[in-house]
Amino acid sequence: MTPPSDRATEPRFLRACRRQPVDATPVWFMRQAGRSLPEYRAIRERHGMFDIMRTPELTAEVTLQPVRRHGVDAAILFSDIVAPLMAIGVDVEIKPGVGPVFGRPVRDDEDLAQLRPLEPEQDMPWMLDAIRAIVGELDATVPLIGFAGAPFTVASYLVEGGPSRDYAQTKALMLGRPDVWARLLETLADMAITSLRAQVDAGARAVQLFDSWAGALDPATYAAHVMPASARIFAGLADLDVPRIHFGVGTGELLGLMGEAGADVVGVDWRVPLDGAWTRIGRDKAVQGNLDPAVLFAPWDVVGREARAVLQRAGGRDGHIFNLGHGVLPDTDPDVLTRLVELVRTS
Repeated sequence: MTPPSDRATEPRFLRACRRQPVDATPVWFMRQAGRSLPEYRAIRERHGMFDIMRTPELTAEVTLQPVRRHGVDAAILFSDIVAPLMAIGVDVEIKPGVGPVFGRPVRDDEDLAQLRPLEPEQDMPWMLDAIRAIVGELDATVPLIGFAGAPFTVASYLVEGGPSRDYAQTKALMLGRPDVWARLLETLADMAITSLRAQVDAGARAVQLFDSWAGALDPATYAAHVMPASARIFAGLADLDVPRIHFGVGTGELLGLMGEAGADVVGVDWRVPLDGAWTRIGRDKAVQGNLDPAVLFAPWDVVGREARAVLQRAGGRDGHIFNLGHGVLPDTDPDVLTRLVELVRTS
């Protein structure tokens, strides 16, 4: 654990997560490592997604690329939310232009049997070796963020067999077989706890839980069937003394509940103004966000104007981490991201 006396020397990203004063607003971008970078595309011409994840040297290189290019205040591990499932032998592949596709969807207790407990040192040594390599390369002022998929989002892929627009099978299982659903989410929550704890032990200094598709739910359904599993994860990490971030897309109506689930930081997408979102979340939490990723395709004067508007809504309060409202879009000009980092840091 970090002694209180050492907090003043922590990187600005970690200090902002703890709602402590910073010398400048920290900034990083979800999906900052990936398809927007030509150096990443060059690697993908020779290696598949899972090949990169299972090769520590490649994972480290891809994770570090945006830190070198953009000068962001945090790195995030290059991986995928289905990596733990792949590691325990679940039949899953990432299809280009589609996403994770599962050979055997989970619809009943028999299907659940394919999900055994995760043993990180045996199942995912490549991830832990990559984290150690990344931390060895990073400047002390740039912490590494580990991450996991939240139980609902991972379950939605498992139940649907792949990406979905309406989550019909997922909601049918959730509401029609709440016993099976509860066991599925408890299993996935335990897997996330195990993975995240191992990532922190290997050197990650913050963690983010991606509940990307939780916005498909109404508040009552989220509170009854999803929030307990997410809360289980945050409680399972509480003793690690690392900032815990909670993020979802289209979650404007869920922000208060997401804050209650136990994270230190709640990520906000672009659909809710940052100041209004902070009110919903509660001022005892830090917030992360929330420039619309599509704005980066506009002329620079528009990008600057919109970025400053986000900063103005933060109002200079302690506890704001600048980010996009979702991930960097593949065709984004990397130079715009670099300029945006400088703008945020000097505004």
